[in-house]
Parts: sequence; structure tokens; C-alpha cells
Amino acid sequence: MTGDGWITIGVIVGMVVVMAANLAGPDLVLIGALTLLLLSGVLEPAEAFIGFSNPAVVTIAALFIVAAGVKETGGLDLAARVVLGRPRSLAGAQLRMMFPAAALSAFLNNTPVVAMFVPLVTSWARRCQFSVSLMLMPLSYAAILGGMCTLIGTSTNLVVAGLAKTRDPTVEFQIFEIAQLGIPALCIGMLFIVVASRWLLKDRQGALQELGKAREYTIAMRVERGSPVIGQSIEDAGLRSLRGVYLYEIERGGRVLAAVPPSTVLREGDRLHFTGVVDSVVDLRKQRLVPDTDQVDKITAERDRSLVEAVIGAHSALIGQTIKQSRFRTIYDAAILAVHRQGVRVTQTKVGDIRLQAGDVLLIESHPEFAQKRQTDPNFALIAEVEDSTPPRHDRAWLAAVILFLMVLVNATGSMDLMTASLGAGALMLVTRCLTGEQARRSLDWTVLIAIAAAFGIAAAIEGSGVGAAIAGRIIDVAEPFGRVGVLVALYAITAVLAGLVTTKASAALMFPIAASAAEAQGIGLLPISYMIMIAASTAFSTPIGFQTNLMVYGPGGYKYTDFLRLGLPLQTLVGISTVSIVALAWL
Repeated sequence: MTGDGWITIGVIVGMVVVMAANLAGPDLVLIGALTLLLLSGVLEPAEAFIGFSNPAVVTIAALFIVAAGVKETGGLDLAARVVLGRPRSLAGAQLRMMFPAAALSAFLNNTPVVAMFVPLVTSWARRCQFSVSLMLMPLSYAAILGGMCTLIGTSTNLVVAGLAKTRDPTVEFQIFEIAQLGIPALCIGMLFIVVASRWLLKDRQGALQELGKAREYTIAMRVERGSPVIGQSIEDAGLRSLRGVYLYEIERGGRVLAAVPPSTVLREGDRLHFTGVVDSVVDLRKQRLVPDTDQVDKITAERDRSLVEAVIGAHSALIGQTIKQSRFRTIYDAAILAVHRQGVRVTQTKVGDIRLQAGDVLLIESHPEFAQKRQTDPNFALIAEVEDSTPPRHDRAWLAAVILFLMVLVNATGSMDLMTASLGAGALMLVTRCLTGEQARRSLDWTVLIAIAAAFGIAAAIEGSGVGAAIAGRIIDVAEPFGRVGVLVALYAITAVLAGLVTTKASAALMFPIAASAAEAQGIGLLPISYMIMIAASTAFSTPIGFQTNLMVYGPGGYKYTDFLRLGLPLQTLVGISTVSIVALAWL
């Protein structure tokens, strides 16, 4: 092995150790490794940064915008209620989530499927009081497993099919033939996830467990015309079991209904009184409930608005005045919805009658630029935006759904490649105002995009330095005495390990020529070895960097590197045993 090869091995080992110890995020680790390979001369600049111009990275960026467009119009929340429902157990919730994700991934690229499902599953899990970390990794795995069931389910399958056709133009791949390997893997994988995830995955959502210590507010919300909760009981509408917020009474037609039972049916115009933390107040707005205070009437007609929290400064001119006397709405073009004071929520018949004090935390509905413009205002000691608090644009939900459907249709029929289709869909989301430019910018997860782009450079180093071929060749030499099954096991294991270290497509591209040569020497057909490499390269369950969808759930799920090892490695082993056994029985 050359000097470049040993340098590459050292960098890869160091990268895995740093990520396993959770010392830095995957984007920083991968960029750091890329920099070392560049400085040491293993890679040229064009090779190191080839991933940043790769269509896959552009596609994922566009899909983030498309997903944000569907989310900002409330379409994902509607899908959560219709498709996912309200399961009563963790196993039931995981199955309800994984089946549609796997089914969609069999016919669509699994990256957009996960991009669409991540915000949906996150909010749904919170409403159903399930840990997000017990949902997002199974979501990624279900999408990967579903992609194994058809030839078009993942681009990795198409890479291997293309390489096989180049080697032997007479070989033909049927779209569903790989299902005889993929469907057993899917069934085994989903069963394992449902049974084992509750023990092998930890609840990484510590922030949700601290909701009781967060700032609480009392707020009134009104059921507006067209709200999906009209005609539903409190329980069916999901308003009884929201984490961190509690519905304690309803005003209806001048009467107060206190301690309302879950079976109470909601009506248009009902005034619902909640007490809870600000993050849960944000969830209420997605149910087409609007703030109902004497301060908010003039601004609720505005489409672009969001929530901010502001702390009244020690020398603020607002101190000693009631909210109504301060003319807050007129001066700031914003409305105070609720007040938190010295660790307790302030309750008052009318918000306008609350007399402000130094240190009060105000929950404010305002225009998006309020926080930026008022940072230096002497009346406030601190101003912070409430994340993801812009109310959905429900009137454009149908438009976002049509755009999404068209994107899927033109890609599934082969009329347009995924990158072009997703870029066009993202542009349409902006042009039709399904989301604003600022929301589109915020939707781009640069941590994921940088990590994926850098992974292509790492893969180029492994391939160009000869590390991959050298290691694979030696292991196959060891396996040959064990016959054809031993060669299959070795090929599968090497491909799966490489997929976890680099990317699935790089692993497939690197291992296919080696696997095809070994199979030919052992009398194994090109078709079965191709299908096995497709499955092996896709089973990057045990590391967050091997598959794009793993990186997409890494941050939102709050995972550590070791979480993927605990759940993914046994899953990878089970899928490997299933795949090698079927190939041996059906084709050898």
C-alpha cells in the first residue's frame, strides 16, 4: 500500500473515533478530515470538494425547501392526523410511521421521503407523547429498507445496475426482481426495530422532559372558521394530550365550561383557555386556533407574523403601566398575548389590564422583523424569536400538495431527473408564496448538506489511494477457501462496512468490480451478485454518515454516534444473514 493509503487509513480511523466519542458534529469532523487529506496531498482541491457540486447535494437542498413549503401550509399536520392517527403504544406508532415511509421509498428516492417525514413525525411524536429519538432513526431505517424493494427505490441500486450493464450488456434487471431480497429484509428489519428499539435507543430529547421548568403562560385561543377541529371532540382534536400545555376551560356563548371532559365537541368561535410553555403554544397555532385577546385583533389579518419573547428592562418606560395604557399595539405594531413573571404565569381576565413590571417576560405576536429591529430598544433587556412559530398558510395547502404531486409524478415517470424536478418544485413553492424567502433559507440544514458534500471527498480518497481495493482483495483471499458462501459473506461484509464509512454509492461503485470478478471466479452469476451488492451497499445502518437519511435525522433526533451502532449493527447483521441466505438458496 502507498503512503497515501496509510495516511487515508489514519484519517478515517481518527474521524470515526472523534465521531464515536461525540466530540464534534459530523459536518465539522468530515470537513476536518477532508482538510487533512488535502494538506497531506492525498487529494487535489478538485477531488476534495467534488461533493459540493454533486447533483445529490443540490437535490437535497431543494427538497428541504419543498418540504418546508408543504409544512408551512399545514399539509404535513393534516397528513399526520389522517395517516398517522393517534396510536396508543410505541410499537403501534412506529409501525404506523414505518409502513408509509417504506412504501413511498420503494418508488421514490428515500431522501425526499425522509425530508418530508422528519418535521411531520417530530410534531406528531410530541402530540402523542412519544420520544422523537425513538421515531426518527426507525424512520430513516424504514426508508432505507423500503428502497431495497425495487430497482428504482434508491440511486445506489441504479449505480450497481449501470455498472453491471457496462460489464455485460446482456444482463437485464427487472424493477421488482430485487424484491425477493428486499421484502424479507424489510419485514425482518421492521420487526426488529419494533421489538428492540425501546431497549437499544435512548430518549435523547432531554429538553422535552424539562418542559415543567420552562416559562409558562396562560393564553386564550379562538377556533376560527374552517379549523379542522370544528366538530371534533377535544380528545380527537389532539388538544387533551399535548405535551407541555393544558386546556383548562372553554368560553362558549358567554358561558364558561370549566374542567371540560375530553368528549366535549368543539364549535366555531369557542374561546379555549390554555396554560403551558411557549413551544406548546406554537403547536396550538398549527391547529388553526388563533390568539384571542383584546390586543391582537388588528394584526391577526396579517399573513406574515410570528412569536417572540421579550424581557422588560430595569429602566423600561413600560414599567408601571398596564398593557392597554402603554399603547403597545400602536407603538410596536405587535400584540402582547401573555405575561410570565418571576417563575409564574400571570392570569388576568383581560391581558390589557396586566400592569407591567421589570423582568416580566412578554409573549408577543409580531411581524417577523420585530426581533431584529428592536434588539437595541432600551425598553427590553432581551428579545428572542420563538422558533417555528409562524402560523401555517392553510389557504395554500392544496397548492403545495399539487406541487409536491407534480414533482413526484415527473420523477417517477422518468420525464425529469430528481434534481431538476426538486429545483422546479422549490421555485414554485416560493413563487406561489407557499413559503417566504426567509423561511426557505431557514429550512436549509447546512449541517447535513456540508456533511454529505464532504463525504464524497472522503470516498474519493479511499478509492484513489487504493485503500478500498487493497483491503477488499486481502479479505476475499482469506474467504475463498470457505467456498462460494464464504465469498458472498466476505463481499457483503466489506461492502456494508465501506457503506458505513463513506457513502452507499461510493461503496457500491468501489466493490462492484471486485465482487463481479470474485463471483465470476466462483461461478456465481452477475445478476445475483449485483442484487446482493445493492442490498449490502444500502444497509448503512450502523453509522450516521453512511446514508444521507441517517444524517438528516442525526441532529433532529439528538442522537450520538453510538446510538446508530447499538440499533444499526444488529439490524445490519440480520439483513445480511437474510440476504446471503436467499442468494445462496435461490441462485447458487
